[in-house]
Amino acid sequence: MSPAISETDFELLFESAPISLWLEDFSALQQLFGTWRAQGVVDLQAHLHQSPARVQQCSSCLHVLKVNQKTLQVFAAPNQQELVARLPEVFRDDMLEHMVLELTHLWNGTLDYTNQTVNYALDGRRIDVQIRVRVLPGHEARWDRVMVSLEDVTERTQARQQLALSEQYARGLFDYSPVSLWAEDFRGVKELMDEVRANGIQDFRVFLSVHPEFVTRCMEKIRVIDVNHKTLEMFGARSREELLEKMEIVFRDEMQASFAEQLIDLWNGNLVQTREVINYSLTGELINIHLQFAVMPEHAATWDLVLVSLVDITARKKAEAYLEYLGKHDSLTRLHNRAFYVDELNRISRKGPWPLSILVIDLNGLKRVNDAEGHTAGDALLRRAGEVLTRASAGQPYCVARVGGDEFMALLPGSDERLAQGLKERIESMVELNNQFYPGHSLSMAIGMASCSAASQVEAAIQTADQAMFQAKARFYEESQLERRRN
Repeated sequence: MSPAISETDFELLFESAPISLWLEDFSALQQLFGTWRAQGVVDLQAHLHQSPARVQQCSSCLHVLKVNQKTLQVFAAPNQQELVARLPEVFRDDMLEHMVLELTHLWNGTLDYTNQTVNYALDGRRIDVQIRVRVLPGHEARWDRVMVSLEDVTERTQARQQLALSEQYARGLFDYSPVSLWAEDFRGVKELMDEVRANGIQDFRVFLSVHPEFVTRCMEKIRVIDVNHKTLEMFGARSREELLEKMEIVFRDEMQASFAEQLIDLWNGNLVQTREVINYSLTGELINIHLQFAVMPEHAATWDLVLVSLVDITARKKAEAYLEYLGKHDSLTRLHNRAFYVDELNRISRKGPWPLSILVIDLNGLKRVNDAEGHTAGDALLRRAGEVLTRASAGQPYCVARVGGDEFMALLPGSDERLAQGLKERIESMVELNNQFYPGHSLSMAIGMASCSAASQVEAAIQTADQAMFQAKARFYEESQLERRRN
């Protein structure tokens, strides 16, 4: 049998323990609790919160009998006497708040408990400690021998607090980012694609063309983990739940094709992607999106964390479309401009279709209106000409352009003289209607027409149509002069 452990051995174990140990006498605290119970106190926490001084009163009832060397080291005390004398410096401030829970354990009869609290070293250092309090066996009746162990967990606590701050900081960056952010889980997508690869498929693009339903299956496998505030604002959602319930409104139509391209990139190992796509708000409004997609590097093996950022570029797209429109259209009449007409004429001359009919159109009397009433009145007449030519050619693959001040050209690819004559008659009919609608100056057009069936004949056809227009203009002025003479 092992020899009995002597009191000296216990003393040595106490002094050499690697954690801070305090042997204390809590009998005065027990007596104070008895007094309070006799006075009718039932809820200790409420009693202590009514008067914070009562916590200090309880603290003063705890008498230190002995501490070990580790305690002196932790609290920077030269000896036990000085440590005990300066206990108010050790147990102060936020430590008293934690002490309420410890006192409640004892009040409720729990004589062995743990808690995390705060103490202070004599050099002023704040120490986070894991405390264990145990009333020693045989002293349960009076609490006159209590062992308290303290483990310095300052570094661990600070690391945990720093981690929490980092997480809070990262969360703030996510939530309040000025762009739409989506955290998504693509594990299901990867599993489907791995199955396809395992079946021997090598050309994934061909596979998708044969099995377009696979794109839909992949879209259904995406799990949205979280979205930020900007996302809700961009898509007009009142909450994350509402947005996720109505995803079929957001991702539809054109999104199917762009997502297929995204899948092909993933198949080829491109885990970071950038592209422009179209989404829709919950109100059905089209949104042009600049999308950045990235599988987080630490999750490349599983695709279980993907960050998607969306920037609304609808305004930019509208501006680009407007600039493109201005580059091809005349701002006054809204018809195509001369540059577009030249490009279209060259394109048709190279590729057809044939035959090509050409209308050369010139306004009659514009100079007289400009000279008499100014260019504002002349511009109004030009705008009316644009309205007539636009309506007359609506729904047809024709190029109608303003190529000079009052000069217009109409290219009718794939149209013979009969179709050209039909457009000419529609223009003349709409001119009459336009004059009935607008008071003041009458709109009049001189129109020449010609057709050709090969690129080598285009220039001659333009000249023929131009001559026919001049003849029509000459007839207009002759008839106008005769009319003035009769008047």
